[in-house]
Order: sequence, then structure tokens, then C-alpha cells
Amino acid sequence: MVQFALNHMTVARLGFVGLVDLAASLGCVGIELRNDLPQPLFDGMAPERAGELIREKGLRLLALAEVKRFNDWSGDKAAEALALMRIARAAGAEAVSLIPRNDNLGMGNGERQAALRVALKALKPMLEDHGLVGMVEPLGFEICALRHKAEAVEAIEALGAKGRFKLVHDTFHHTLAHGGPYFPEHTGIVHVSGVTDPGVGIAEMQDAHRVLVTEGDRLGNIAQIADLQALGWNGPVSFEAFATEVHACADPAAQLAASFDFIRAGLARKAA
Repeated sequence: MVQFALNHMTVARLGFVGLVDLAASLGCVGIELRNDLPQPLFDGMAPERAGELIREKGLRLLALAEVKRFNDWSGDKAAEALALMRIARAAGAEAVSLIPRNDNLGMGNGERQAALRVALKALKPMLEDHGLVGMVEPLGFEICALRHKAEAVEAIEALGAKGRFKLVHDTFHHTLAHGGPYFPEHTGIVHVSGVTDPGVGIAEMQDAHRVLVTEGDRLGNIAQIADLQALGWNGPVSFEAFATEVHACADPAAQLAASFDFIRAGLARKAA
């Protein structure tokens, strides 16, 4: 059984309460909220009350996103991370999302790994103090200073921080990074979206191409989920679509339900 979840980006035009209601109606296990949308977190509701509302609907607050450019560590970055962690703890979130720099800087071999370890070493006690997990999301873009999950795992294990940090396995970014090994024991959540445009090459794919997972998906979402499940992973599969046509959908509940069914059916065929 797939544990579906909903990232606010997929329904970015919905308010906080609308997102919670939609996720509950679809039978999701939880939601992810973001600080990079036009509206404030929880639409300005107190984090404590927002957390209560989420739990009243039978949902988990899987993560608050995001600490941007976390591997470009500084005093300002520490303050940014601390502020998000305080909100996350107040709302009862399980994790905060850590997004690496994606500006074609800090890319040198050795430089990348050193910067990552500096950031993770500083973040580890902060996360421990707040009872949170740091969700590290490698981005498959060629200009990202943390492109491959293997580098993240190496740093996490070197710091003895397995469990305090977990990976986001994003099917889009896994494809852009040309695949590579899975790390089920380090994976906290899977992000899914589809790319169906036949005219865009893998190296040219951007967030704007990310739609729901349907027939014609070029990212192999079902295969990636099946592979992870075969390795023993069974965590939340969260929809994170960025395309404007998804945001403009008049009936997101129906479109999401159809995509959920498409994935379930595909997984069932693979398991048969």
C-alpha cells in the first residue's frame, strides 16, 4: 500500500486549510508545507493551532520547507535554520527540508564535500535540540553543489548522523542526475512528479515541466517507487508538481485521485 502525501507546491493556489482538507479527503498520510509560496506559513495561523488542525484531520506534518542553500553555511544561515526549526517544533512537524545551493558555485571536488560537512555538523545539534529530522534533497541540476545522493550519505555517515538526517528521493532529480544507487535505509520521503513533454531533453528539464504522474511519464516514477519498495522502503510518497497548468487545475481532487490510481495500478502490475 502506497502512503501518499501532498506537498503544498502541487496545489499552490490553495490556502492552508484548503490543503489540509484536500489531503484528508484523498486519504493522504500527511502534508508538506513551504515558506517559498506567496502566502505566509499556515496563512498566518499560529503554528500550534495549525498543528492541531492537521492532527485533527488525521494527518502528519511531514516537513516544513525549506532552508535554502543550506550548504553555503554562515551565521545568517544558522539563524534562518533556527527560525524554521522553532516554527516546525511548535507545529509538531517531523522534519525541516534542506535544499542545497543551485547556482553553479562551490562545485569543486573536495570543496563540495567540505562545505556539506560543515553545514551538516552545525545543523545536527540544532535538529537534536528541536527533535527534528533534516531532510536533505540533492538536486539533479548540473549547476547544483549537491547533485548525487551518494555524497550526502557519505557525509551523514561520516558525522555519525544517520537518522538525524534523511534523504529526499525526488524522482525528477534522480532522473536528472542520471540515476545512481538507491539508499532506502537513508530515505525519509519520496517526491513524485511527472514530465510528459516529449520535446524536452533530460538536461533541459526544469521545475516548470513537472506535472502529475500520468500516462506518458518520462521519469519512470512507478519503477523508482517499486525499486525502493523492493529494497524494503515504505515511507510517504509526496506529490510535488510545479507546473502552472497543475496549479490552475479547476478540480485538483479529481486529477490527484486519478494520478494516485495510476501509480497504484502500475505498482500492482509490477508486483504481479
